Amino acid sequence: MKNIENKEGSETIESLPSSTKLAIELKNITKRFGHVVANSDVNLKVSTGTIHGIVGENGAGKSTLMNILFGLYKPDSGMIFLNGQAVDVNSPEKSIALGIGMVHQHFMLVPTFTVLENAMLGNEGSMFLQSGEEFVLDRLRGLSENYGLDVDFEAIISETPVGMQQRVEILKALNRGAKILILDEPTGVLTPQETIGLFDILRSLREQGVTIVLITHKLKEIMSITDTVSVMRGGKVVANFSTEKTSPEELAENMVGRKVLLSIKKPTLKVGNPVLEVKNVSHESKDGVNVLKDISFDLRQGEILGIAGVAGNGQSELLDILSGIETLQRGKITVNDKTILPYQDWNSKKAREFGVAHVPEDRHKRGLVLPFYNYENSILGYHRNEEYSSGFLMDKRKIFNFVDDLVENFDVRPRSSSISSSKLSGGNQQKLVLAREIESNPKILLVGQPTRGVDIGAIERIYEDLMKLKSKGTAILLVSVELDEIMSLSDRIIVMNQGSIVGETNSSDATELDLGKMMSGLEKV
Repeated sequence: MKNIENKEGSETIESLPSSTKLAIELKNITKRFGHVVANSDVNLKVSTGTIHGIVGENGAGKSTLMNILFGLYKPDSGMIFLNGQAVDVNSPEKSIALGIGMVHQHFMLVPTFTVLENAMLGNEGSMFLQSGEEFVLDRLRGLSENYGLDVDFEAIISETPVGMQQRVEILKALNRGAKILILDEPTGVLTPQETIGLFDILRSLREQGVTIVLITHKLKEIMSITDTVSVMRGGKVVANFSTEKTSPEELAENMVGRKVLLSIKKPTLKVGNPVLEVKNVSHESKDGVNVLKDISFDLRQGEILGIAGVAGNGQSELLDILSGIETLQRGKITVNDKTILPYQDWNSKKAREFGVAHVPEDRHKRGLVLPFYNYENSILGYHRNEEYSSGFLMDKRKIFNFVDDLVENFDVRPRSSSISSSKLSGGNQQKLVLAREIESNPKILLVGQPTRGVDIGAIERIYEDLMKLKSKGTAILLVSVELDEIMSLSDRIIVMNQGSIVGETNSSDATELDLGKMMSGLEKV
């Protein structure tokens, strides 16, 4: 590849050799949503039979661009070429007919249908369902064997693991004749073993001529699976690289527009005495399902304890109980030498009084009131504290002084106390929630999915803030589906599967494969 300079004159762009056969070429694609320009004069080339990665910060325009290619959005201007021919992709049906398939971040499957019924939806094979089913089943078995897509065609989707559901989505696209496959954040809910399996499938597809476009924020995955990668920033493609000639650091710098510190400097601090002790905690959902089964662990002063596991294995319920959102049903919790027994008075207000702060997994549902202004969300839950009031009334001057310092210190953008929090990007919303909880000076911080949906620049700042808090002696309980995050931040790691703790290890001894086995319920340490 040859280095050339783009129109802005500042970013490096590598051009494809003129002899390369292109499966996809996007020329001058622009898409606006009202006053927001999601894609601005985008040019993109993807070679036939390659895996091409697309990376960028939140709001960079990656998914919008791929939704245009798949026919979900119509561009305001620009042209799409497939295999050298100009095409008008004005609907998903037209896109599918042109040989494009897309596996969305949230799977488009009917939970009560079987694998076979989902795979044949929209392509039943015959006007008579039974004969069509037999025809499609034969074809799907051939595709499954050919591409290593191992599935149980009789299984009900709601009862299958996430990795198999993803294989069903890929089979569904291939059954419709896809020669171009778009995957949007495909590994977000997969274990390391499932991710390895997916990448084996993608390599097999590539070997047989399928062109793959992969949107992901995980730079390690880009380096391991792609042939080429494009970087988007501000709705534009600012750089293209041959993967073997770039690095995570270079990609991150192009994504953010500045150097990004990817490594985490963990403060050397001797952990203290336990400040949180959980003994034999069990919990039953409203549907009568045992979501937590005899959970026991402790958390010490100045320690980060990571909880690893695929989403939906009891981590969310555990955080809800510890933060006072849910009632403790069975077991015992000791918080800073104060004991909570089943069905005692335990709620979020009481938890805060006991020195527990909580950054919830879903910042929109539980962390913020989106129509509220930043100054309101910045004191949410702490608004009755005396530092924000004068007698019985809240003191706006005190609040605004506090919030002005808060958004400055934690780099929340835009630096405005009086803007609606709904207008902040996901990363800045997360920084606002984290800033509020850290400023409460907690003895224990419960953090759920701290960087979910957050771009790499904001991730860097969030990690720095957690390390500063650890260095002050705060005990941090970290729940994350990102194994890199768990391994980098934690001192100790426990793994949950189906509501139980199935293993524990020091982070210095942990490997992704070992943790992945425990997450899958295959091995106990």
